[in-house]
Amino acid sequence: MSTASLPELLMGPMVRRADTKGVCFQFATSTPSQYRIELDNFDTYSEQHCIALGSKLFLHFIVLKSINENLPTDELLSYRLYNDKQQVDLSHFCYDGKATPEFVIPQTLEQIFHGSCRNPHHPAQDSLVAAQRWQAAQRTQGKAGADILLLSGDQVYADDVAGAMLIAIYRLIELLGIYKEQPLDIALPEQLSEQLYQRHLFLPKVPWQQRSKIGVGYWLKKDEPHFSSLKAVNHLVSFEEFIALYLLNFSPIAWSLIDLESISYQAKTAKCQQLFESEKQALTEFSEGLYEVQRLFANVSTLMMFDDHDVTDDWNLTAGWEQVIYQHPVSRRIVNNGLISYWLMQGFGNDAGVKTAALVDDFKACLSSQQQWHFNTFDKTVLDFNHWHYELNTVPKVVVLDTRTHRWRNEQNFNEPSGLLDWERLTELENSLLTHEQVIIVSPAPVFGVKSIEAIQALFNMCGQPLLVDVENWMAHEGSAKKLLDTFRRDDTPKETLILSGDVHYSFCFSVQKRFGKHSNRIWQLTASGIKNEFPRKLINILDKLDSILYAPKSPLNFFTKRWHMEVDKHQTKGDGQKYLVSDAAISLIDLKAGKLARYQLIHADSRTTEFDLNDN
Repeated sequence: MSTASLPELLMGPMVRRADTKGVCFQFATSTPSQYRIELDNFDTYSEQHCIALGSKLFLHFIVLKSINENLPTDELLSYRLYNDKQQVDLSHFCYDGKATPEFVIPQTLEQIFHGSCRNPHHPAQDSLVAAQRWQAAQRTQGKAGADILLLSGDQVYADDVAGAMLIAIYRLIELLGIYKEQPLDIALPEQLSEQLYQRHLFLPKVPWQQRSKIGVGYWLKKDEPHFSSLKAVNHLVSFEEFIALYLLNFSPIAWSLIDLESISYQAKTAKCQQLFESEKQALTEFSEGLYEVQRLFANVSTLMMFDDHDVTDDWNLTAGWEQVIYQHPVSRRIVNNGLISYWLMQGFGNDAGVKTAALVDDFKACLSSQQQWHFNTFDKTVLDFNHWHYELNTVPKVVVLDTRTHRWRNEQNFNEPSGLLDWERLTELENSLLTHEQVIIVSPAPVFGVKSIEAIQALFNMCGQPLLVDVENWMAHEGSAKKLLDTFRRDDTPKETLILSGDVHYSFCFSVQKRFGKHSNRIWQLTASGIKNEFPRKLINILDKLDSILYAPKSPLNFFTKRWHMEVDKHQTKGDGQKYLVSDAAISLIDLKAGKLARYQLIHADSRTTEFDLNDN
């Protein structure tokens, strides 16, 4: 396909960070033209970045700023995209009866979309489609709908990739001429068909001779994989693969270019063939829904934060994991490819480039005259970058935590889980909470999780297998748990704190208050997971009942948890079949009144809603 026959707009536009200081738009095109965005009825100027990621792929960021005064908040604003003097057709992004896409610069938050864990080939439907339909209904009624969309982790699954997706990735790389990085020292088969469902065999491993003689693996002469994902059979490796994956997760245009229907694979076993076909069917449904998802992105300010699957499963879970990965050049490069692609496709828009734009020049310098990426020096730059976390100066204030790159490592045992935040970042969090009546914290993993599940994880950790069950909970590390809980128990913390989390592939609503003290504060743990992923339903029902039995309000087991100074109440769903844990794929809708939680619902992919009862039990 020639450049002339490629669509001009390959991805977006996406409305990213939007505040009174500026509005960031993100989109990708097949040409390096000079684009601009204009707001109807407002005089603005812009800061722009155009980053060439391929001969036919250009990533654009435009940050609009008002010339005369601050842009208005809490009202719908219309925008138009221009290529020089020619207006780009955005009619398919508009809601009924509107000539342009519209968005809100939020100041007083009233309705928030939140979700996590969106796996394209999971058989569940994409809940972002349902979110778009809800938003469209609100706009039809003359309402703004959700003020912002918060995605708190696993926007892509770099370690869990469908076979058809990997083929689509390579078709898109060639079609758009996505620049490739310097070849890695990894002996992947030359033919992609020979790599499918086999990549885990070629990823770096620790030879059994170098393993500790204390472990069973040494005596069984079993090499230990560096990457601990249980679904690493098609794990992404190169930078160009990560970039193509993002396009295929965010853009329906990318799928229209590669002709998914024509993708085929002849597996060696019937089981593998069946897996390929089922994944392909799920991807077909996913790609068809992207037209609606893209409309949502074009009309709602969308903020994001990484979790492990955006890079690889168990990313920085233990100090031992870090030691193995970062001391090996190939493993380090794979992880850095995930982090660099996150910066480009997610991170830059979170702060509108205020701090993240500092990486642009060094990144561009990595492209050689032969149009090949050489990241040797940039790796250190991106690993040393300390500003993935960010805040929104809204009411309530929103504090988004980076719980992956500032871990509190266990210095005594490198195989023990690291704390999700180190002392410095926990101190910063503490300072962020003070002097505010209400605050929203976005923590990819729940702070107050399901006790029975955390107990099972603790048991596996005692057996030396923290990676096997993803011991990613806040209470797994003594130091970080104590510091965080001490912060929540202070008398000068907010009267109401909402913690928005995902990660676990089921949803729930807990309320928390400290047992002792005069300061009446309430913490809401609102967990929504996944957007397109689910925990096994029969198993979650068993764990739900187990938790209700073992950790009932008067159970003595509560006194053996780290949070016994806090009273945790579980809230059931309303209506028939009441339960505490909901596995069905969904995105959450949070309603606030005067900064306080008024309603918490789950919007499922089939547009059903589940509402939690917020009344005290």
